[in-house]
Amino acid sequence: MIFNMKTLNRTIVFLIALLLCSSAFAQKKDYPQKYFRNPVNVPMQLVANFGELRSNHWHMGLDIRTQQRENIPVVASADGYIGRVKVEPGGFGRAIYINHPNGFTTLYAHLNNFKPDLEKWLKEQQYKKESWAVDLTVPSHLFPVKKGEFIAYSGNTGGSAGPHVHFEIRDTKTENVVNPLLFGFSIADNVAPVIARLAMYDRNRSVYIQSPQLLQLKRSGNNYTPLQSNLIKVGTDKISFAIGAVDFFTGSTNPNGIYSARIYMDDELESEFVLDDISYNDTRYLNAQIDYRFKASGGAYVQHVSRMPGDKSKVYTRTTSDGAVYLNNNSIRAIRIEVRDAAQNLATIKFSLQLDHSLKPSTYKEPVQKLIPNQVNVFESDHFEASTTESTVYDTVHVTYSATNSATANAISPVHNFAGAAIPAHDAVTVRIKPTTSVSSDKRDKVIIKSVAGTRTELKKAKWQNDFVSATFRQFGSYQAFIDDQPPTINNPPPLVSTNSRIVFSPKDNFNTLKNFRAELNGKWLRFTNDKGRTWIYTVDEHFPPGNHELKVSIEDEAGNVTEKKWNIRRN
Repeated sequence: MIFNMKTLNRTIVFLIALLLCSSAFAQKKDYPQKYFRNPVNVPMQLVANFGELRSNHWHMGLDIRTQQRENIPVVASADGYIGRVKVEPGGFGRAIYINHPNGFTTLYAHLNNFKPDLEKWLKEQQYKKESWAVDLTVPSHLFPVKKGEFIAYSGNTGGSAGPHVHFEIRDTKTENVVNPLLFGFSIADNVAPVIARLAMYDRNRSVYIQSPQLLQLKRSGNNYTPLQSNLIKVGTDKISFAIGAVDFFTGSTNPNGIYSARIYMDDELESEFVLDDISYNDTRYLNAQIDYRFKASGGAYVQHVSRMPGDKSKVYTRTTSDGAVYLNNNSIRAIRIEVRDAAQNLATIKFSLQLDHSLKPSTYKEPVQKLIPNQVNVFESDHFEASTTESTVYDTVHVTYSATNSATANAISPVHNFAGAAIPAHDAVTVRIKPTTSVSSDKRDKVIIKSVAGTRTELKKAKWQNDFVSATFRQFGSYQAFIDDQPPTINNPPPLVSTNSRIVFSPKDNFNTLKNFRAELNGKWLRFTNDKGRTWIYTVDEHFPPGNHELKVSIEDEAGNVTEKKWNIRRN
């Protein structure tokens, strides 16, 4: 066989890439096996796994069932010490982090009460900081734990929709989250992923200006082929694919996320993604891995097997190409897509691909305004401006813009529609709006901007820049400026309380956004909990002694409107 220099160089690069890929793949398996135990004393059954597709993020751990109950004892998965605790209204709710001597940290989230000595220490720190929501580093000598030792009760706190324990394993040094299913937990899995759909794209165009061509599949065991024909003819020389696939554990009908997908052309690896080691700084890149526009328009989840141009995450393996399939003549090319779960059960799609110039897609007119990945973008009109960072868009966005007059109360601008809710924004979208209604000097600091993208609403206090008001969001969609000079309201507490009774406040705001809540008893901060951000609750304890007292509550909305009320209240 005769090699020219170009072919030889490509072969060498390809072999190095394969070696690196194989080495990296081997390292992914090199985690301590059976070191960590099940963190709950009930059979380890999962409602969600690592890498499952969620709104704006991959699921970053295991959701372990607690038999639809709360207050199941949660135990340390291995020896170590509690190095961090976190309390927040959403997200993890109440969470414990344990550092282990092997270089990993385990996380236990959505908990109820911690073990008594930790709960006591947490409460002391909250009173010192005068904040219920805290993220605390714990001195390493305070709470050493042994494998299997009780640390907390399970719950449903934070961004949880039902009782369970969210469990993660992190690299202590990097804080990257590692797929816990690589650590040898006893969860039976001999079931290969199920591939429901295959989507095809013309990658000479942005994915945001096309609908995927969906190819129906027929199944034989764990092997899939296109239903219509094994030979797929296309009219463009650059193609990419996305798959819609889920995984199941043995004996379970609960669908979970897949672990990896690879695409080969003529047995040469073109692209691969592996969901095994992800930073929380990168988890929003899920919006680049899925066809976000297709999902936002009512379609199902499909995951791109090749990287989007603006995707800077590390879930894709670097190869000698950009991951797309290139067709330079009418030769028939063999395509193979392999989909695996963490147990390496395999499902495969096989078909052939051929370029057919007679199927060349029609030309289209390039828009004047575009947002381009990996660069700063600026859009300007008379009353609306928008800018992005280099990391905001994943593929070229053909800008659409319109302004719609609105009779909404206190609005000082039309509704500005920019790019649309079906386009994901990874990083900042800074908007500037020129009010069309005059704003008096005493109202200028009460201006807010409301952004709506599908079901998501964000509200930001505006900053004045000459005649424009400005705010930064992480979504495209609609934007409108308002004057908000209406303070929030709050209900009255009971005038008489007793031991272990509760005081509950449910403030209301005209824009449904509260920025601050503070309660004081006789001038001293009083700890009200705020799980899920709905109500503020105080359970009467030693900080509220018997007798007559003054209770003061102050609440502030996003625009800076403050309501302060005082009551005389007695404890029996």
